[in-house]
Amino acid sequence: MYVSATARDADIERDAPRPLDVQLADVRESGSRFQEAGAVPADWARTVELRNGVTDAAARVPFRRWVEVELHHVDLGIGYELEDLPAEFVQREIDFLADRFTGHTDVPPTRLTDGTHAWSTGREADAAEVTVRGTAPDLLGWLAGRRDGAGLTAEGGPLPELPPL
Repeated sequence: MYVSATARDADIERDAPRPLDVQLADVRESGSRFQEAGAVPADWARTVELRNGVTDAAARVPFRRWVEVELHHVDLGIGYELEDLPAEFVQREIDFLADRFTGHTDVPPTRLTDGTHAWSTGREADAAEVTVRGTAPDLLGWLAGRRDGAGLTAEGGPLPELPPL
């Protein structure tokens, strides 16, 4: 974890222009460090703090690492798109992000559906005010702040604006 959002942004700004071979070596080396740390006996039931005060079970940290790798792979703009992500990954990350916005006072009660699965998010209410429909990759892109929601349809109101992650 970064000590602050400012430190994170500064590291990204500094490291983004590095050559591909340096980037790949860094990913491989950090992946090895991550595996080594995960092999050490630990209390995987404990709660850990992620970025921006978000908490999660330590046992979910390996999935959070997978999220970082997959979404930043998409961010590279090299042809690997949200539609290329594994379906299981997409469903799990939509679960996480929908839960993250649940209870958020700036997000109206919202039902999300890809036609097969459904999620609820936003501030608490008896019934969703807005239903957002789209493909799972489009829903993930909107929830993760990587798409503007142009591929989604909203019924019962406009597409909610989501706060930054």
